[in-house]
Amino acid sequence: MTHNGEIMYALDIGTRSVTGLILKQLNGTFELVDVESREHKERSMMDGQIHNVAAVSDVIRETKTALEERHGPLHKVCAAAAGRSLKTQRASMELDISGQPCVFEGDIPPLELGAVQKAQHQLAFETERDSDKSLQYHCVGYSVVAYYVDGQEIGSLLDQSGEKASVDVIATFLPKVVVESLISALQRADLELEALTLEPIAAINVLIPPSMRRLNVALVDIGAGTSDIAITDLGTVTAYGMVPVAGDEVTEALSDEFLLDFPDAERVKRDLTAGNRILVTDILGMETEYQAEDVIAPIRPSVEQLAAEISSEILTLNTKPPKAVMLVGGGSMTPEITKHLSEALHLPESRVAPRDIEAIKNLSYEGIQPGPELVTPVGIAIAAKEHPVEYIPVYVNGRSIRLFDVKTLTIGDAVLASGLSIRTLYGKPGEAAVITLNERVISIPGTRGEAPVIMQNGRPASIKDSITQGDELILEKGEDGNPASAEFKDIVDEPPEMKLVINNHEYLVPPIYIQNGRQVSSEAALKDRDNLVFRLPESLEEVWNVMKWKMPSSSAQTVYYVDNKEASLPETLYPFRRNDRPASLQEPVRTGDIIASGHEQQEVTVRHLLEHQGVQTTAQQRVFFNNQTVDMEKTIVEVQINGEKAGLDDPLSSGDHVTTEKTMSSFDFIVQDIFSYVTVDLQYNTGKTWNLTKNKEPVSFTESLHGGDQIELELFDKDEKRFAD
Repeated sequence: MTHNGEIMYALDIGTRSVTGLILKQLNGTFELVDVESREHKERSMMDGQIHNVAAVSDVIRETKTALEERHGPLHKVCAAAAGRSLKTQRASMELDISGQPCVFEGDIPPLELGAVQKAQHQLAFETERDSDKSLQYHCVGYSVVAYYVDGQEIGSLLDQSGEKASVDVIATFLPKVVVESLISALQRADLELEALTLEPIAAINVLIPPSMRRLNVALVDIGAGTSDIAITDLGTVTAYGMVPVAGDEVTEALSDEFLLDFPDAERVKRDLTAGNRILVTDILGMETEYQAEDVIAPIRPSVEQLAAEISSEILTLNTKPPKAVMLVGGGSMTPEITKHLSEALHLPESRVAPRDIEAIKNLSYEGIQPGPELVTPVGIAIAAKEHPVEYIPVYVNGRSIRLFDVKTLTIGDAVLASGLSIRTLYGKPGEAAVITLNERVISIPGTRGEAPVIMQNGRPASIKDSITQGDELILEKGEDGNPASAEFKDIVDEPPEMKLVINNHEYLVPPIYIQNGRQVSSEAALKDRDNLVFRLPESLEEVWNVMKWKMPSSSAQTVYYVDNKEASLPETLYPFRRNDRPASLQEPVRTGDIIASGHEQQEVTVRHLLEHQGVQTTAQQRVFFNNQTVDMEKTIVEVQINGEKAGLDDPLSSGDHVTTEKTMSSFDFIVQDIFSYVTVDLQYNTGKTWNLTKNKEPVSFTESLHGGDQIELELFDKDEKRFAD
């Protein structure tokens, strides 16, 4: 923008004073023509915001009138919103990434913007007690403080995996009321706002050329009541901040220590940077000359505190020390401030330096004392004309939105200004399915929700794309994700295999997939609350099932004859040999086993056949001998096989005829039978007599026994009295 010969009037409205200056532009150069400053008569400015519009307007009018007397009428003015009026707010936002392999590039911008929007609502609630007034705050920039995955801080979220990803941001907002109150104060002074900028932008534009803005530099404007901070990096202003301490704290320390009124303390503070000896006149009129070090020593704690507060805010905004720090404003001449700032930021002292208007290229001046306090007002005049901050109108879903153009604006900025919720624009993830696999609970996520469909002037766009004046943006909510869908094989690790040698061939036997008690294939679709089992086969029967082979028979029907009646008997077959031993279908199996399939018939005995036909072949009875349990059994049938006498344990062949005859007398047990089951050692008991009782009564060997009878046998020497009288 060219203004050859044009007079520019600029105002720097500070906490303590209002500075007006006249700047003239000619052939690409600027001449500082005049400067006028007036202090506020009351505390009408606080933290860069006008609290008493009428009082501030009166001071503006005084400054304007003084300049008009020397240069003629002034109707338009360039002004700036103070950096200290910017509001910073920290906020965090979390993203569930358990259902996806990693964090994708498209996940990060909405996560960051969601955190910024959360900060916007928090700021509105803290200041207005109403989060719905979040649109009263323009976001002028934000920076990421840290990324986290599962609570652990990391450098970048891209391609990270885990359960939860989160981001901490510090966002900077300009309240609309700051701009509106500034315009009101100017109108009361009969001035029209020609162009608007932000004070940090103004100073940066005149001190740091575009070629240097890729460097990470901090600009600190140390005023009377506050110190404003701006951070540049990668060609833009990345963050703004403010600390409520500045030059006044040092001036007050001087005033208290040496009994000076405030203006004299200000003069002494400036003189400390110029000479070794300082002349001080206190409020009692006493003149005293001090060595500079004697004056600096009492105020050093205040200077150190100021440096600590500024450096702490720089580190918060930038997350690391910048490459250099530029100081402007009247407070930048505070003694030793560069030394203490460099120590706090671990920078060489040469990297922290005050800058005055002599550092502004293409600027000339005569009869004006240069100083760092003039950098911001000159910058306001130049930046407001060359790089004015304007309201850019765009349309979001048909609604007109005005954005404060303080940086490269994106569709994301328009969404923030429109009040649309970042999170609700993205489709919800599909419902998860919770299943149990081998007694371990597993959650299978649904698919990710889709990003919103964004059209910019009829063309597809992304939330990171830049916007220009008049853009029409249409945003449609992304599609919700689909419910969880998976097959059995999708949730198991690489399946184990069992190696078996079967009929001289080596086989790899796959695992078994069991869903809700039923064996299924590996492609079985899973449903919520499924109970799944995944394992190797544990028996030969399971091996044959999983290999889908025909199962060999494990039984056969064989015919016999009992007392001339046909009697069939299902006989157990051994269809396998495992490691050269007969094996049934239920035989356990392990990897490396050698299996042969074939039939081995189980041997059938007379006892087996008769018991299967319900013929009682034995009688049993339990008695007690000398307090020991005795289970007695006797055969109660006589048998023949094909006319030949046989025993109960003799084997049978198919077609054999078995005849039986019961021996009725053998049903009864007598006392003598018990001695077939017990042993009485008589070798060392010769010459002794005995006493045999049943249930404490004398008994003979031929008496009958019944279940539960107690038999006792006692041995005595012949000369012992056997019975008590």
